Amino acid sequence: MARVVKVFRTLRTHWKKSTFAVCVLSYGSHWLYGRHCDNVLRREACLEAREFGRQIIAPNEGLKKATVILNPAACNGKANSLFEKNAAPILHLAGIEITIVKMDYEGQAKKLMDLMEQTDMLIVAGGDGTLQEVVTGLLRRSDQDSFSRTPIGFIPLGSQNALSASLYIRSDSKVKDITSATLSILKGETVPLDVLQIKAETEKPVYGLMSLRWGAFRDVSATVSKYWYLGPLKTIAAHWFHTLREWPLLHDVTVNYLAPTLRPPDLPPYKPPRPNLLHRIIRRLKNYWNPPLEEPPKAEEPEQWEETKLSSVELFIQTHNKNPVERRINDSMMICAESDNFTVGEFITVGKQKHNDPSVLTTNSTKMEASACRLQLPQDTGSFFNIDNEEYEAMPVEIRLLPRKLNFFMSAERRQELLSHTQ
Repeated sequence: MARVVKVFRTLRTHWKKSTFAVCVLSYGSHWLYGRHCDNVLRREACLEAREFGRQIIAPNEGLKKATVILNPAACNGKANSLFEKNAAPILHLAGIEITIVKMDYEGQAKKLMDLMEQTDMLIVAGGDGTLQEVVTGLLRRSDQDSFSRTPIGFIPLGSQNALSASLYIRSDSKVKDITSATLSILKGETVPLDVLQIKAETEKPVYGLMSLRWGAFRDVSATVSKYWYLGPLKTIAAHWFHTLREWPLLHDVTVNYLAPTLRPPDLPPYKPPRPNLLHRIIRRLKNYWNPPLEEPPKAEEPEQWEETKLSSVELFIQTHNKNPVERRINDSMMICAESDNFTVGEFITVGKQKHNDPSVLTTNSTKMEASACRLQLPQDTGSFFNIDNEEYEAMPVEIRLLPRKLNFFMSAERRQELLSHTQ
């Protein structure tokens, strides 16, 4: 008992050193526990991947080939280490022949896609920027019709992974997100995603999977990082300072759009049985003596464009890829224009929400569906678009929806979760 009293007396006498030691030990214990949990997740994922590698393949079949486009600069330069520790062992244990192509500079993925040969699967390891470059390079190819059938896997290694929330169940652990995404690629369940084709008059088309954003909220979000020294108040400060420099924050735009197209039913693949030999011989003789008449091609109906003029704080065009398994009647994209009657307080409050989730819309926003649209912007705006969180100079563009253009790997758990939300 005397020894315990002596220890407490010593701790009380040197309370500063004791407090510092407790903080260091607490942080160290928490860090070691986190490392232990990460190692457990890696081990479980590798054991599951090993079962895929033990599957017997037919003698006439070869190993599956995968091309990995890796951006080492993603996640502040940590992407290469994250991929080598968490994703690469799973792919190797599964018996997949992988070819890793590392990017050296921004925009290189678009050029690399021109040189890519046919592969069983394409894996993008990076963030939103890497994925957007790969999709743009893939769909710019002359033979993109055949290459767009290649299933694509997305391993979220970037600081912003907007598409990851649609394909996988998100968690607070970066290791768990990476391993679960890699295992979903091995399981092979895919989902078709829509693509936005954004084309200017003098530029090559750019392709996006999630959204196009233009307006005041986007401009402020791009400057929030400059106020890092204000800590949690940096978002509020950025919006408030922006209102001091410029008010009212209105953007005039003319939108020409086409009505949504009816979505064809999702029919299961069905191959009709082949007729017997006698039936095929009779059909060929009949076509030889009485060849069928060729019908003249039908003239295409002119597109019915409608025009509307908007005065809005922000224009937001998005696909339905946030819930790709939802059954829809039409193939369309959403055109959302925020109201033009914000007060300064409302602008700051809504802007703080949109900084965390740009798809958040107010009750007074204008919404309409379209299969294509043309944006006529004011001249010399000096503003920028955000296409899947990547910045592009704002200019008049035509945006067309390419419905179910690409197939992405998706986890079965996330599919069930999204289906339960739609019911």
